Amino acid sequence: MIRPARPDDVPVILKLIRELAEYEREPDAVEATEADIERALFGEGAAAHAHIAEADGEAVGFALWFLNFSTWTGRHGIYLEDLYVRPEMRGRGLGKALLTELARLCVERGYRRLEWSVLDWNTPSIAFYRSLGAEPMDGWTVHRLDGEALGRLGGGD
Repeated sequence: MIRPARPDDVPVILKLIRELAEYEREPDAVEATEADIERALFGEGAAAHAHIAEADGEAVGFALWFLNFSTWTGRHGIYLEDLYVRPEMRGRGLGKALLTELARLCVERGYRRLEWSVLDWNTPSIAFYRSLGAEPMDGWTVHRLDGEALGRLGGGD
């Protein structure tokens, strides 16, 4: 079952985020707290959204996303920040069901794109995404500004 996240899902969402960080070989990278996740998903002006994958009444996966915008299409799209299904629950169609729900939202709302990033070494996920018809955006490289560099630029130094 796929459903929109509720405020009482925040603790399990953070637990799943930590599991994803371990899977992505970054177990100490998660700084977010339950308060951060609750504010982002359910606070005033919340800009992020999440869907939960349940099996036997237990949350076993999630998709966390937000709207992006394409100047080329003049329309919004969905940027999928995280998609995660617990390893023991993979192969049951839950990841596909989460992506199907986001694609359905795109179609229903007139959004033109559903986009996400995937680590180069994550070949099982890449194969899964390709099986759904997703295409890698060759020629594009993600850039990030954070930490001290962000502070220097944003602080006017």
